[in-house]
Amino acid sequence: MALDVRIFETISPSRFISFTIPNPISPIHLLRVAVLDTPVHCTESSPPRVAAILVPKHRESDWIFSTESGHLQLLLNLPDISRLILIGDDHDGGSDLPAVYHRPTGEDDESESLEMRLKPLVVALSPKTLIREEIDDVPFLIYDDNVVSSVVLEKSVGPFVGEMLIEDVEIEIEDGVREFRRRLRFKRMPNLVQSDIKIIPSSCSNSSLPLTGTEFKLHLTELVHPYLAPMVASLSLIGSDIYELKSRPKALCIGVGGGGLLSFLRLQLGFEVTGVEIDPEVLRIARQYFGLEESLARVHVEDGIEFLKRLSTSCDDDAKFDVLMVDLDSTDPIHGMTAPPVEFVAKDVLQAARKVLVPSGVFIINVIPPNKTFYHELQDQFRHVFDELHEIDVGNGENFVLIATVTPRDSKSGFNRANLTPAVSDNYLDAIQKI
Repeated sequence: MALDVRIFETISPSRFISFTIPNPISPIHLLRVAVLDTPVHCTESSPPRVAAILVPKHRESDWIFSTESGHLQLLLNLPDISRLILIGDDHDGGSDLPAVYHRPTGEDDESESLEMRLKPLVVALSPKTLIREEIDDVPFLIYDDNVVSSVVLEKSVGPFVGEMLIEDVEIEIEDGVREFRRRLRFKRMPNLVQSDIKIIPSSCSNSSLPLTGTEFKLHLTELVHPYLAPMVASLSLIGSDIYELKSRPKALCIGVGGGGLLSFLRLQLGFEVTGVEIDPEVLRIARQYFGLEESLARVHVEDGIEFLKRLSTSCDDDAKFDVLMVDLDSTDPIHGMTAPPVEFVAKDVLQAARKVLVPSGVFIINVIPPNKTFYHELQDQFRHVFDELHEIDVGNGENFVLIATVTPRDSKSGFNRANLTPAVSDNYLDAIQKI
């Protein structure tokens, strides 16, 4: 059945349609066209705007471009755009993700020619409320990230997180400087790297080595995920009696992911580490691919909220923790990724969290607020239960680290700069602010 383009005359919130057309440059090949409308209702004061993206060559089957959830995250990162049109080669439906990807080198003259040939299509897919000047001005945006090459190690399915992907990548961290990473991504939010660690070629540190055929070793004593170093810097607010009457400080981590934080706390800072992870398949991946050994952390496969509530009713003073670190997220169709899940900051959960901490302890949590109102309300929830509240702005335009203390802090601390540097940057230690 032919597609009636009249359905595109208006914005229909969250409508997602994909179809194929012959490639105007190479008619024997097909292009996949995917059209997504914003989940936010347009108003007369905010007329619809349209943009198109040509999917990067050889990445057409990446979940970022081939799934509705990936498309949605691209759209949500363009707050002024009401309809986003993705156009790329139609990949083989039998292969979900390419095993190996290499960024094309040299000029791509075909993309410029393809844009010119596809302009009438973009016009046909634009709402009729757009005036002629607006239609002529519909931009073709360029998707660009730092991935130079990648190789898929495994695709798996967890009972709670769903489909996930483990991959080794070579990234460009700045001009001329590249680094190898091992990453974990979830299909429900493919644009977000859930966990990553640095990997180093076993034979040498030559970053020009290929991903395939090279043996790598894990580098577990350096944190590369953007908000983990700020979370570790927050340990400077643990009370000054951290080392009194105990051989090791104790950390409880809810949300394990790849386990990089847990391994770092044990190997670099000497903590006794307990973890809680709801999905057993995620834990299996953390141990198989990310170096989380049983000797480094004791991990419970359980819902984090249920674990906290149960522990708060049974643990004595000797079983309490010096720090509780929480890294959990949730998704919704309007805001995309948020952290933490709303249910985790309910008053009874925060009270349970306080009960499992020693008086000198701190509660450290990664926050991705969808808006300022959410963030201020979350802070108020913490203030009702904890004594003091501090924050670190991670500086990536997305994450904040909140630190709540059980009792007031004095000028001394158990983890001063000598303890934490060079493990984390002075910049993060200086960025801690009481709020």
